[in-house]
Amino acid sequence: MIDLHVHTNASDGTLSPAETVRHACRRGLSALAVTDHDTVEGVAEALAAGIDAGIEVVPGIEISAEHHLGTLHVLGYYIHHDDQRLRGRIDVLQQARNERNPRIIARLRELGVAITLEQVEREAETGQVGRPHFAKVMVQQGFVRSVREAFDRYLKKGACAYIDKYRFPADAAIACIRDAGGVAVLAHPAIIGPHSSAVLQELVAELTGYGLQGIEVYYPEHSSAQQQLYKSLARRFGLVETGGSDFHGTNVNGIEIGTGRGSLYVPDDVLQAVRERRSASAGIVRGV
Repeated sequence: MIDLHVHTNASDGTLSPAETVRHACRRGLSALAVTDHDTVEGVAEALAAGIDAGIEVVPGIEISAEHHLGTLHVLGYYIHHDDQRLRGRIDVLQQARNERNPRIIARLRELGVAITLEQVEREAETGQVGRPHFAKVMVQQGFVRSVREAFDRYLKKGACAYIDKYRFPADAAIACIRDAGGVAVLAHPAIIGPHSSAVLQELVAELTGYGLQGIEVYYPEHSSAQQQLYKSLARRFGLVETGGSDFHGTNVNGIEIGTGRGSLYVPDDVLQAVRERRSASAGIVRGV
């Protein structure tokens, strides 16, 4: 059993990188990819824990990207996580997050939700601050009853306290991963929006032109029909099929590492296919 889409508390998960690896080991996984949002700060700790636990840890990342169809997420596998160019690009995304956080606080206070940035930063501990940390503080302070309510009423896209942030364009996100020696994969295509198969095919064709190398087929929220569609797109455009749970610890209820909501299964040969696509080439540089 493998899981190629896992988050730690370096971004918006609840377990540390080492705890995440140990949890995966206890669950019987043979490999996992640490793919925190817009950061590689948890990768070194996870790699060390993987050596101790005897489980393969794939150094990865998940980068949010802008596209006219909506926000895309691009997974990167086997990246050189200490690459200085990569880290410089990620710093741009981190700065965008840092600039957004006080604006969310200001909006919440206008709405009568009197929490502070200091409280949110304490909740995040040493990781980057994200919306789940705002939600947890809102629960602690009694403004909402659950993290889900915090998102539904205030924090999700389109809600009254949602603040957008800068993202790379899709071609630049892919280039960021490829230039760091990684394999670039479109994450959870079903979440992009309710688009027709023809529109999705056009999107995948466009992204393949930018250097996309894979598509996430196996995912907890993908129906069997969607899974078959993504398999067909992978075959049509010569992409590798990947998959993972999108595990966030207790921040996302009902999602377990390796098995998602209970029925997820990512075949072992997926990882071998990703290894074979790994490229040390410069990739395609656009927009950054």
